[in-house]
Amino acid sequence: MRVEKILVVVDMQKDFVDGALGSKEAISIVPKVVEKIKNFDGKIFVTYDTHFEDYLSTLEGKKLPVIHCVKDTEGWQLNTEVFEALKNKEYTTVLKNTFGSTKLPSLIKEAVGEDEFLIEVIGLCTDICVVSNVLILKANFPETTITVDSSCCAGVTQNKHEVALETMRSCHIDVI
Repeated sequence: MRVEKILVVVDMQKDFVDGALGSKEAISIVPKVVEKIKNFDGKIFVTYDTHFEDYLSTLEGKKLPVIHCVKDTEGWQLNTEVFEALKNKEYTTVLKNTFGSTKLPSLIKEAVGEDEFLIEVIGLCTDICVVSNVLILKANFPETTITVDSSCCAGVTQNKHEVALETMRSCHIDVI
């Protein structure tokens, strides 16, 4: 039986890289993310944090009052280098309006059918959207090997990045 490889690229959008919520750590992972995408042979899923004009009235907007990733704005778009790396690849876009996507597991299952599969996750932010998606995937696929490439992730702070990686290790995620 064939083993499918799945790459989940989480929220590599302008607002998280060098926009409203960007950081030097996020900028620093872009070349590694680009290289990972270019060299990946398998199915790719790309999540987009997606908000709307009413963002500040949402619970997230009240707790994080920084307008970001409003659908169809420049900040919502993928980082240019990441977008270029994906141009010659087939990938599935996954819009999500919160940290983790509850649709992602069913999209992956639909894509792989009965084949066995491995999942690798990269992106932003380690301590919010990456860990949320990883734990949703682990809950849906408890017998599937899930790997997080820490060199292709960045957290809100370096400490939060490390804490999130440790949380994922505790949940039997392979952190490389």
